[in-house]
Amino acid sequence: MSAVIASTTATLPIIETFHSVQGEGAWMGCSAFFIRLAGCDVGCPWCDTKQSWPRDRHPEVAIADLVHAATAAQPQFVVVTGGEPLLHDLTELTNALRSQGLRCHLETSGSAPPSGQFDWVTLSPKPFKAVVPANYAWADELKVVIQTEADLAFAEQQAIAVPETTLKLLQPEWNSPESRDCVVNYVRQHPRWRVSLQTHKFLGVR
Repeated sequence: MSAVIASTTATLPIIETFHSVQGEGAWMGCSAFFIRLAGCDVGCPWCDTKQSWPRDRHPEVAIADLVHAATAAQPQFVVVTGGEPLLHDLTELTNALRSQGLRCHLETSGSAPPSGQFDWVTLSPKPFKAVVPANYAWADELKVVIQTEADLAFAEQQAIAVPETTLKLLQPEWNSPESRDCVVNYVRQHPRWRVSLQTHKFLGVR
């Protein structure tokens, strides 16, 4: 791994960075360094990171500093999340991370145009703002949060738009026990779907 990071003065608005384990989806349980970007205009009423919505309340951090922190953590991969990370041009960030041999994962609602180079893309569309069509093609996993049975129809609509090989996950809304029963019952009857749980919340870690 190179010790030299490409020179850049670019910055991004950052809520937090931290080293933990991936709590959701196909990479659940793996060592991950999270870069949480500020700014989101999707407006999910059950969002558990509403502090991420306003961009201008969070500090601008140099991309070089983000890459240094990620490299020092020595994770299996780096997760770029938000907020809605695609509100920002992620090209310089992912180029710099990949130049250090770091795998880059993205977690996005898909509501803004794609940018950057990623080794894994989690597309988590929301009914409150439409997905930019180009984002369907690069989805390695489709993760739909289910609050009520009505969300299952939305999930099936989204599944039609992604590649056949995309991993399809239904995730119960954390504060709704009813949604957990709904998801489990649906997956039992529709085996192309899998259950995704927020295991980091059960573990009590970020």
